[in-house]
Parts: sequence; C-alpha cells; structure tokens
Amino acid sequence: MRPSGRDPQQMRAVTIERNVAQKAEGSCIITFGNTKVFVTASVETSLPSWRRGSGLGWVTAEYGMLPRATNSRNKREAASGKQSGRTQEIQRLIGRSLRAVVDMQALGENQITVDCDVLEADGGTRTASITGAYIALYDAIAWLKARNLTKGEPLRDSVAAISCGIYRGVPVLDLDYLEDVEAHTDANFVLTGSGKFVEIQGTAEQVPFSRDELNSLMSLAESGVTQLTLLQQQALA
Repeated sequence: MRPSGRDPQQMRAVTIERNVAQKAEGSCIITFGNTKVFVTASVETSLPSWRRGSGLGWVTAEYGMLPRATNSRNKREAASGKQSGRTQEIQRLIGRSLRAVVDMQALGENQITVDCDVLEADGGTRTASITGAYIALYDAIAWLKARNLTKGEPLRDSVAAISCGIYRGVPVLDLDYLEDVEAHTDANFVLTGSGKFVEIQGTAEQVPFSRDELNSLMSLAESGVTQLTLLQQQALA
C-alpha cells in the first residue's frame, strides 16, 4: 500500500552518526531513510545584546537545504539575499523544540546555535533535523559542563520529532516524499523523551480529518518518538 512497502506503523531506517565535525562542540549526521541531515552545535560564551546580564542562556537554530538535496537543483537562498518563508518557519520550529527541554538559567550566559543542513531530502527534513539537533545540543552542553561553564544541569529532557499522515485513507507513520505529496493529511509531532507534546503541526491537504483520525496520528507519533528516543540514547551511550 505504501510506495516503500512499509507497514502503516513502520518507520524508515534511522541512523545517527555522532561527532562527525572535528571543530564543532556537538555534531551528527542523521538519516531517516533517504533523508540525510548534517547537524552542528556551536557554543558562544557571549549572548545577543537583548539577553546579556539576564543570567539566562539562549539556544537557537538555523536550517537550510543544499542545492542538490532535491531532484532538481535549488538556488542557494544566500544568492537571492533572503531566506524563504519555509526555511524561517522550520528553523524557528527547531529552536522552539530545543528550548523546550533546556533550563536557560542552568545553561548560564552561554549561547548554543544549532545548524541543520539538509544533504538529501526525501520527506521529513524538519523532523530529522529536530531529532539530530538534540544529539548535537547534548554534546555542546557536555562541552560546557566539562569546563564548568554551566550552573547545574541544563537539559531537562530529550526531544525528538516524527511526521505522520493519512495516505490513501490510512494513518501512517514517517512520511517519505512520495507519500507526503499525495497525503490527505500531513502532520508533524514534536515530543519529549518523557512523552510530553512540544508542538503539533497538522494540515488537511485535500479533505478535512476527523478527531478519531487525529487521535490515530497522535498514537503513531508517540510510538515513533519512543523509538527515536531509544535510538538517541543508544547514540549517546
């Protein structure tokens, strides 16, 4: 039924390769099937002017797709002088997702910037970015803790994300590109490792969806994030 032959409840193969950038305080390459994202986390011991003197840290994110991450070449956004609305929306989502699990007071007056660069896109780039961003963030915070630059334990929980949708009338987990373009409903779920919801994005692409269908998607998302949390733990072990 699914183009990939997967069962409705089956995720794509997920891999996390940690510490792939020598110079970044945290880094990984994460793959969701054919989607591949390179993530780095950079520590700065200075803050934006509006945050200085507050005693609080800051975590932010940037997102981008390489020109040949897709089937045909996309122009670099830097060449046009501005980011697309989609790029801005996704990087804000990544930043919000990470900040939801960070104690800014414990982080101290440090800033961590997480960069998510999509090497290959086959659906779910934002969810892969969030899941990988947590790995890079974890290592960047460990770098700060090793130098006594924090004021306690900044991480309150882990965070991961997964897409779900209604494809040909059936709720399915972890949409790839072929499913994404045809899905009647497309949703992204961000959850903590303890199972709490950080953000839900859901859109009826063709026909409205029911409360029962939404509940089915939420259950699939909870199952998916449980699997992703285990993979994160294994990568960080």
